[in-house]
Amino acid sequence: MGELTRQLGDWEPANGSYKESLSAGRVEAASTMPGAPQQAGTIVWANGTRHDVPLMSADGALAQLRAGGTGDCSGCAPLRVTGARLTTMTVPTTRGPATAPAWEYALDGTTVRLARVAVDPSAIVRVAPPPGDADDPHEGLAIESATTTMAGSELTVTFTGVPGPRSKPCGADYDAEAAESDLAVVVIVIEYRHAKDEACSDIGAQRTTTLKLSRPLGERAVLEVTQGLPVKLTITG
Repeated sequence: MGELTRQLGDWEPANGSYKESLSAGRVEAASTMPGAPQQAGTIVWANGTRHDVPLMSADGALAQLRAGGTGDCSGCAPLRVTGARLTTMTVPTTRGPATAPAWEYALDGTTVRLARVAVDPSAIVRVAPPPGDADDPHEGLAIESATTTMAGSELTVTFTGVPGPRSKPCGADYDAEAAESDLAVVVIVIEYRHAKDEACSDIGAQRTTTLKLSRPLGERAVLEVTQGLPVKLTITG
């Protein structure tokens, strides 16, 4: 889940324009990039779960990095990659943070390095939004993240709601319930407003609520209700 490219370090004042080059995907290899030293690597989760995945070459990962750019930077000088080494990086997944194989790239003229997940795209599951207008999703509040424990059945979710409680004008209290399957949990947030048809500002605030699942989450994904997409999950001890 989330961005598979990471910037390591901060751009020096003289290299401020490099930020735009990276955002546009203007990155090129100054020399031949290495291939993967082995065919497979391993993704490891905090609970010790391991999953073997095929790896891609440094050139392949760099091509993926470029493809993820906006391409909108006609006056940007390209970043020149001078070397690459296979390492690891932490990535968000539907089962919480995991350590995954990654290529780390050195750049000409800066101490900033770039990291890109080295897992072959064939092993990465992409969940696309359903067809339709993303600005007019299904009714309901979309959760933004979720937290649970390894063995517990309580799930705490965060979302954007109104700032104050239901006891105050323009406030609201929140509850949640889940639609569960063997593969995923869809969280439905229920809002209880202070009153209907109040003239209120549209200022939002981060709110949380906790719901009870029928059983521990396990390896199931947590989905928001508006478009059915997975959210960031944190699993504590």
